[in-house]
Amino acid sequence: MKLYIKKIRLYSKAFPLERLAGLFLLFFLPLLANAQEAWTLERCIDTALENNRNVKQQNLAKEAREIAYEQARQDLLPNLNATVGQSFGFGRTEVGYNQTENTNSRNTSFRVSSGITLFDGLRMKYNIDAKKADMYASEADLKKMKEDIVLSVSTAFLQVLMNKELLQLSEEQLVLTHESIKQRKAMVESGRMAEGELYELQAQEAKEELSRIQADNALKLSLLDLAQILELEDFKNMDVVVPQHLMNAELSLLSPESVYGNALTNRPEVKSSEYKLESSEKNVDIARSAYYPTLTFGASIGTDYFYSSATKTNNSFDKQLSNNLGSSVGLTLSVPIFNKFENKNRVRSAQLEVENSKLEMENTKIALRKTIQQVYQTALAAQVRWEAAEKSEKSAQEAFRFASQKYDAGRATQYELFQAKNNLAQVLSEKTQSKYEYVFRSMILEIYNR
Repeated sequence: MKLYIKKIRLYSKAFPLERLAGLFLLFFLPLLANAQEAWTLERCIDTALENNRNVKQQNLAKEAREIAYEQARQDLLPNLNATVGQSFGFGRTEVGYNQTENTNSRNTSFRVSSGITLFDGLRMKYNIDAKKADMYASEADLKKMKEDIVLSVSTAFLQVLMNKELLQLSEEQLVLTHESIKQRKAMVESGRMAEGELYELQAQEAKEELSRIQADNALKLSLLDLAQILELEDFKNMDVVVPQHLMNAELSLLSPESVYGNALTNRPEVKSSEYKLESSEKNVDIARSAYYPTLTFGASIGTDYFYSSATKTNNSFDKQLSNNLGSSVGLTLSVPIFNKFENKNRVRSAQLEVENSKLEMENTKIALRKTIQQVYQTALAAQVRWEAAEKSEKSAQEAFRFASQKYDAGRATQYELFQAKNNLAQVLSEKTQSKYEYVFRSMILEIYNR
């Protein structure tokens, strides 16, 4: 699993703006770390795999398939059984020709028998092959379930990272507006600015405070989603650790054709469908084996002791056991002749199951191809949005800087300044969202390419 996690590539890119909130967070980060429990991506994945009940159930199912496979192999062994019998007789008993009398009797018997199937139309061999395929299919299903959980955890983890970044953006915008209000208050008090402009700035601050609250709520909901996937009860003191090297400088997307080719060879859902098809084909052979005769070999050894009150002399227990000791061996051939077409219908039902398994395998491959194509196209669209947002960021920064200079010189209105500031905030938000969208889709392609 650790090798699997290392192959998950996450990307990030620092914003060029120097923000006042960065110094604020840097100063208070040690205090926040003490108050919140930090979770790495690896720890989240390990916890989810450990706590998930579906994984535990699938583990039990896999163990049951392993037991069934072992039993199928052990069916080749001979059986060995020992029996002990004790019976009592009372009342009139025939002691001679047309002669009966009241007697009491008792009989004790001991038997040991063994038998082995010599030929059964290869039914046991086909059953071993079918159970083996079922066992491998169960292992593939378990692997698929674990990979789905890893993907769900990674998705929720990235969502938390994105919402944290969006919250930081909104807090930084709010800090800048708050600083502007402090400066404008001083200008109003000195009579260099009308008080009405200060009201507009305070309205902008209230709007940005609402955005900050919305971003904070989105972060809490994403933390709740992550905690629920991990099956944790508390998420309020939960925080995530940003992975190192979160963003690579080189951005590349795997082609959907190569990813699909590797997925057909390595993906557990494809392996599972192939094993299930193999199992259903072996079930056809099992059904056909009922047309063949069955040859078994058996052997037994036993003795008994008998006592009757009508007999004047009864040998001792030990002597009778020795005198009555006997053994036998034999072969039994069972030839099917007519069983109300039961074997024929079993073969037909097994063949229908083969066709159904083939359709299931084709559906799995089609769904896999569609998923890979959709993920690739979504990643391309996110990459285009990200690149466009990066270009727009530079322009928005310059526009905001120029609007600030014009406003300070009295050549621009406060509305123009707010508009430039809001445009910059929107561009940064779009950049963050497209960046994490691209990260997530790239990660999915790499998982399917394993």
